[in-house]
Amino acid sequence: MLNRRHLLAYATTFAAVALAGPLGPAQASDAPQLQIFVPAAPGGGWDQTARTMEQVLRAENLISGAQITNVGGAGGTVGLPQFINQWKGRESAIMVGGMVMTGAIIANKSPATLDQTTPIARLTGEFLALVVPANSPFNSLQDFVEALKADPTKVPVAGGSAGGSDHILFGLVAKASGVKPTDLSYVPFAGGGEALAALLGNQVAAGISGYGEFAEQVKAGTLRVLAISADERQAGIDAETFKEAGVDVELFNWRGIFAPPGITEENRAALIAMIEKMATSKAWKDETDKRSWTPILLTGEAYSQFLVEDTAKITAILKDLGLAS
Repeated sequence: MLNRRHLLAYATTFAAVALAGPLGPAQASDAPQLQIFVPAAPGGGWDQTARTMEQVLRAENLISGAQITNVGGAGGTVGLPQFINQWKGRESAIMVGGMVMTGAIIANKSPATLDQTTPIARLTGEFLALVVPANSPFNSLQDFVEALKADPTKVPVAGGSAGGSDHILFGLVAKASGVKPTDLSYVPFAGGGEALAALLGNQVAAGISGYGEFAEQVKAGTLRVLAISADERQAGIDAETFKEAGVDVELFNWRGIFAPPGITEENRAALIAMIEKMATSKAWKDETDKRSWTPILLTGEAYSQFLVEDTAKITAILKDLGLAS
């Protein structure tokens, strides 16, 4: 359990690290066992985040082991009530979630919400890319926007599930360009492979997803990137950000950490300290680089405020898209 003893142990350990370098095996004996709740099926982004965290936390001697529990369904809204009600007060437990869950809570009118949890940290973000087939008449984002303005029904865009991050980005781009989001022609697909096939088969005008979904085809020259939703240009990607191209939109499909309700402030501080130590380690940087995850660490009250603002933004665009009341 992450109780007073562990909090004091962390404080002592962190001070020792500053003076003596990496943790040694003897210091790992006091590390707690961690329970990680993943409100999604194995193999997805949240599950990958949980298993990568376990690997790095163990390597850094911040935990002695971890048990991962997967409860999938409806963008996380099937598992969330279980985490809130059945895991309440567990001091050595965390949940991995993210922006997709925020949208699912709103769209599904879920009675269980993230403000019933204890926010710990925002960890990573994945920016999205707007791509077109190589032979597309759209040579720039402005070409794409002008076509949207002329007739949005003639610019079908492929992406993931309705109301997900891809759909949200499309809605934000439309709104920023003066186009009614409800007029958009959005074509949702259950999997990235289906959306990619529609793109390569010229069945849609463009596609939106995480850049990694399109990277191989972009390198092969069969797809072109019109813009990315990052806050700045990314190394190795020959594309402007939306803001650079004149569309005031920025979006990260973020992933973060939550603790159950009912834990103490002391325990919350210990969990934040543990995650901050993990997130600033070389092992974590190596993993995020390998997986093309952008580190966007935010903890404590700043993270709580971010969640309030992000929920308001997503609620507004889902209403604009006709997916929320």
